[in-house]
Amino acid sequence: MEKKYTNNEVTIVWKPDMCIHSKVCWKNLKEVFDPTKRPWVNIQGADTQRIIDQVRHCPSGALSYFMNNAETTEPSTFQKPVAEAAHITTVEVSSKGPYIINTECVIKYPDGREETKSGTVALCRCGASNNKPYCDGRHREVNFEG
Repeated sequence: MEKKYTNNEVTIVWKPDMCIHSKVCWKNLKEVFDPTKRPWVNIQGADTQRIIDQVRHCPSGALSYFMNNAETTEPSTFQKPVAEAAHITTVEVSSKGPYIINTECVIKYPDGREETKSGTVALCRCGASNNKPYCDGRHREVNFEG
């Protein structure tokens, strides 16, 4: 499931199943992202560039965007320049949470499928996710320490 919010210039795409509820979005742009309101995204709350900048900080990739006037309407998350990502891949181990990868990566499944992910990817580290290999925020429910 995904939800879309648009201001006619940019469309924000939210995939709740990918959200790890890190609070990064609403702590830094409460005028747009406010979980106490319905809908929780007020796309008119800030200018387009501020919204895009905030979406790029989403650690799970649950928030993405596309420009409405672009040739493609595929959602975009932040991608590091290829030259920067070509030699070193950094995997961040978040406190009591998922592994965070901030560059393009390929997820290889046991059945041979491959999935290329761009931008930020949060991988389950606690084993409790219902969306493996991705984190779904269940580490909080199981009081994961690690």
